[in-house]
Amino acid sequence: MFISDVHLGSKAAKAEFLIDFLRYHDADIIYLVGDIVDGWRLRRSWHWPQSHNDVVQKLLRKARKGASITYIAGNHDEFARQFQGVHFGGIVVADRAIHETADGRRLLVIHGDQFDTVVHNQRWLAYLGDYAYDGAMLVNRVVTKLRHLLGLPYWSFSSWAKVKVKKAINFIGSFQTVLSDEARRSHVDGVICGHIHHAAIESYGDVQYINTGDWVESCTAVVEHFDGHMEILTWAHVLPETEAGSDMLVPVDLIDLEGRAAQAA
Repeated sequence: MFISDVHLGSKAAKAEFLIDFLRYHDADIIYLVGDIVDGWRLRRSWHWPQSHNDVVQKLLRKARKGASITYIAGNHDEFARQFQGVHFGGIVVADRAIHETADGRRLLVIHGDQFDTVVHNQRWLAYLGDYAYDGAMLVNRVVTKLRHLLGLPYWSFSSWAKVKVKKAINFIGSFQTVLSDEARRSHVDGVICGHIHHAAIESYGDVQYINTGDWVESCTAVVEHFDGHMEILTWAHVLPETEAGSDMLVPVDLIDLEGRAAQAA
């Protein structure tokens, strides 16, 4: 299971959705692919509600039950990079990792900010963009509340806007190409990353590009089935507690996702 860009510590984090997702899904190997904690926002103002703490506790509980969990540091939680190789409650910190799938493929797991020129060469612009993103998230929360009042399911205004803006589309395409090139340089079969909050599974010639998405806008994760097949799961609902206890974990390939989503809607 691959999860990234949760941004715990920000008001935009959909922690309740992630907690619900983790209640219904389990895996022997879990990768946290960067920006799990939003250090940038926490430095500006402290925001850490109980639901954010619950996400951490849920992950630690999975580690105690035997799951192998690797925390890949991102740019918003870059403070974690100084702890590479260190274990915290059964979770090991790394800058990158190589995951071998059930069907024998080798995939580079990396957050992806290392290949974002704005983050590294124009850091002030990255921070400015972060403030602008906060504004987009504010609009997103207003839209979400209105849709909830009208009895409509969750829908991300910011994700919709991202795919409509030409420059954003061009950036996403360039990012995918650069990460695919890095996979070739690393002599692996593909790459799994996060960072740009745009879930995707694409083929670029001889390598596979996989992006896990995020838990701020789209509420997506990537899972590997028992045959090595990769799939993007969207979990933009919180299901009733009666459908599963707080500690009930079900293998992902046994869940009728469409049926559960219909029940939740």
